[in-house]
Amino acid sequence: MPSALTLAWRQFRLERRLFWRNPSAAFFNFLLPLLFLALFGAILHGNQHDLNVIVPGIAGMSVMSTTFTALAYNMTFLREQGVLKRIHGTPMPAGAYLLGIAGNAIANTTLQIAIITIAGRVFFGTGWPRDVGELLVFVAAGVLCFASLGVAFSHAIPNFESTAAYVNAVFLPVILISGVFYDAARAPGFIKGIAQGLPLVHLINGLSGAMVKGTGLGANISALGVIAAWAVLGVALAIRGFSWEQRRS
Repeated sequence: MPSALTLAWRQFRLERRLFWRNPSAAFFNFLLPLLFLALFGAILHGNQHDLNVIVPGIAGMSVMSTTFTALAYNMTFLREQGVLKRIHGTPMPAGAYLLGIAGNAIANTTLQIAIITIAGRVFFGTGWPRDVGELLVFVAAGVLCFASLGVAFSHAIPNFESTAAYVNAVFLPVILISGVFYDAARAPGFIKGIAQGLPLVHLINGLSGAMVKGTGLGANISALGVIAAWAVLGVALAIRGFSWEQRRS
C-alpha cells in the first residue's frame, strides 16, 4: 500500500485538476478577488494611501475566499453527494484525503498572495513586502484559521442547494466591515467594534504591516493572537461536528 503522504499527494493533484475544470469554482474562489484588485486599483490610481490599504485588504479577502468559502462549499457538496461516505469506506486514510483537500486550498492561497504581491509592486506602487517573515506567518495563520472555520461552518449547512445563501451571509458582511475596501480605522465606532471581534480585520492588519508598513511581527502580535484564538475555535468545531454521512435521504 502507498504511504499516507503519497496518497495525500495523489489526492492533492486530483483536487488541482478538478478545481481548474470547474469554471464557477475557479472564478468565485480564485479570480473574483483578483478582479476586485484590478477594479479598485484602477479607481484609486494616483491615491497611494488608498492603494496601500486596498492591496493588503484584497490579500486578506483572498485568504478567506480560498479557504473558508471554498471548503464550506466543497465539504458540503462532498458530504451531500455521498463522496465522503464512499471515501471513508476505502483503504485511504481519512487524514490523507483531508490533507489533499486542504493542500488544494493552500495552493490557491499561495498563488493568489504571490499574484497580489507582484501586482502591488508592478501596478500599484506598494513595493515588495517589507517583512517577508511576518507575511508568511500571517498567511499561514489565516489559512489555518479560515480553513478550520470553513470546515466547521459546513456542518451548519443543511444541504448543498442552500450553501450559497449560508456562505454569502457570512462572507459578504465580514469583508464589508473588516476593511477590505477601505481603511478600517476610519469606520464608525460600532462597525469598528464588531470588526475587532472578527479575524479578518486582524489578518488584514498583519498583512498590511508585512506588505506595506514594515512594522514587524511584534507590532501585530495581538492581531496574531486573535487569529490564533479563532483558529483554535475553528479546529475544535470542525472536529466536533465532522460527519462522513449524508444528512438527508
